[in-house]
Amino acid sequence: KLQLELPPGLPRGQSNAHVPEELMMRVGIPHRSGKLAFHAFDKGYPVMVSANAFWDSKRHCFMRPAASDLEECDTALDSAGFSAMWLWKKRGVQRGIAGIYPWTYAEYLDFATSFGASWYAQPDLCCEPEIAEDRDAVDYRIRATATLLEGCLQVLYHWHNLLARDRDCPASVIARLLPPPVPVLQGWSVGDFLHSLELLNAVWSRWTPWLAPPRLIGIGSVCRRNLHDPEHGLFAVLEALDGRLPPGTRAHLFGVKGAALSRVQDIPWVASADSMAYDFGARVDARSAGVRNSIERRRQAMSRWMDAAALRTTRTTGLAMPLS
Repeated sequence: KLQLELPPGLPRGQSNAHVPEELMMRVGIPHRSGKLAFHAFDKGYPVMVSANAFWDSKRHCFMRPAASDLEECDTALDSAGFSAMWLWKKRGVQRGIAGIYPWTYAEYLDFATSFGASWYAQPDLCCEPEIAEDRDAVDYRIRATATLLEGCLQVLYHWHNLLARDRDCPASVIARLLPPPVPVLQGWSVGDFLHSLELLNAVWSRWTPWLAPPRLIGIGSVCRRNLHDPEHGLFAVLEALDGRLPPGTRAHLFGVKGAALSRVQDIPWVASADSMAYDFGARVDARSAGVRNSIERRRQAMSRWMDAAALRTTRTTGLAMPLS
């Protein structure tokens, strides 16, 4: 493998995320501001928000509110891959990335790097069965996710070079202005995720020494997943990945089920997870009770869910428990 020769002035060994020591549970916020965001801020909850919440489909641009409580939270940014796939399946080819996303690489990266998040995820293509109907679709999306990672890194590298030409912009400033994304593993079966990891490593290693090994990677297509199936259950996937990530790399689980947390919390290389299950539960409960799903009900549901998650994610032994 040929090592990338960096032009003068470019940063080296960039980290892609701030990773907590203990397992962090992020609460999903469906809006770019408002009372749910304030409640998360008031409670001190770490947050996950989708890029889709900030996209103005009429103006074809990202719109940020003048002020949002999310800016005061420990916030991570999801690329909205599931929403983009639904839009593509419903309306056909879109104007942006891969003809699937409504925004381009440049639009997304400009927004994501200026948002002030602890980290942001690369654009990826999800593989849940209801949206990836057959084997060919899953295989394509695994390969395409790696290609989208390469596309992001090429754009960022070009922008770094442009900034490096200005001698008044040191490498440390460039690294802070334009950090690399969190790459994402995609697939449905155990073998899919191993293949996705192989492709991710191949893409990321091409950019050494400009990039350090990723401190964090995402594991996608988790939220609608059975926990115990031997071929595509969450625990089978995690067991297959155990010991295979780059040294020092940890993982984020997108949309993990609350029932998995008591077991996930004993896996030291899982750094964080997120969920919006509280909001879905509040909607179902309100419908069953025949009442309006008010903001107050949703706030209470958020607190109950995060309190329960906190109990499940308290590491009591400090030791890694085997998955099998």
